Amino acid sequence: MVQEENKRYSEEELKEFAELIGQKLDTTRSELNYIKETLSKRNDSGTDNTSGNSKLLEDGADTSERENLSQLAARLQKFTQQLDAAMVRIKNGTYGVCKDTGRLIPKERLRAVPHTQQTIEAKLRQSR
Repeated sequence: MVQEENKRYSEEELKEFAELIGQKLDTTRSELNYIKETLSKRNDSGTDNTSGNSKLLEDGADTSERENLSQLAARLQKFTQQLDAAMVRIKNGTYGVCKDTGRLIPKERLRAVPHTQQTIEAKLRQSR
């Protein structure tokens, strides 16, 4: 019985992780929506009568900021997908189990990186 407990987290533990992931999903989705709104407002504006050089500088800065926001939106979108996948793993009982070693991922790591699928050792081995 003890050995089985080492292979999976309890329902209570999974519930704790589900709440953590749910909070992160809410925060991430709201940030993503804010960025999308900001980007769509920026695409709508741009019809002011500023003189030549100043307008070029503004356009360059605006383009750069738009690119940064787009990259951030893409990262947040990917993070949302990873968190959604973690919720699926919680539902099917495979959450917190390293995909490489089959061992439990320590709770501290899951709290820090709730979407992870690897122990830190497996992750470090992969990056070599």
